Amino acid sequence: MKTRQSIYNQYRLRQYFLALLVTLSVVSCVTINIYFPAAAAEKAAEKIVDDVLNTGNSQPPAQENEQKSSDNTQSFYLSPSQRVILSITDFFIPTAQAAGQANLNIDSPAIRAIQNSMKKRQAKLRPFYDSGAVGFTNNGLIAIANASALSLKQKSIAKKLISAENKDRMNLYREIAKANGHPEWQADIQNTFAKTWIRKISPGWMYQTSSGQWKKK
Repeated sequence: MKTRQSIYNQYRLRQYFLALLVTLSVVSCVTINIYFPAAAAEKAAEKIVDDVLNTGNSQPPAQENEQKSSDNTQSFYLSPSQRVILSITDFFIPTAQAAGQANLNIDSPAIRAIQNSMKKRQAKLRPFYDSGAVGFTNNGLIAIANASALSLKQKSIAKKLISAENKDRMNLYREIAKANGHPEWQADIQNTFAKTWIRKISPGWMYQTSSGQWKKK
């Protein structure tokens, strides 16, 4: 006759095997899919936008350390079964973890050339940003936000600068995707930059909301 302890042990064993089966099923999906590394893209976008706009870093390192500390605290309170599952997952998905933590390559000759071109243009664009005449769109480009703030001559100058800037920006997004071997990431990279540009602009500059409305920061 089976004792209560042996029945309990068999029940726990079945639980472990079920958990292992579910984990491996999830892992098989994760490892075969090459996904867009959003976190790495945000870091890359911040680095380039800071350089082009000549702004400082917006997020202090202390926040990152605090998050790591929080993660370590949470893992400390895992149950034995959760620790087993976590160990198995860590063993089978090193590729997925490495992909999520990897940095995007933003150091190709083409990217550097575009970035330098944009930096040189900012001195000419800044007065238009300061006046609110030109703003940052919700798709990672720039456009005239207030035409009434421009004279005929200024409007002509602004349009030429906007055209050159937008050409560089589109080339930048394409070259970053290309440099990382994934041309299909261009739209995601552009979307990431769109949010970063707006987050980094100076107070008083104009930006476009998700609904297309112009707003002053």
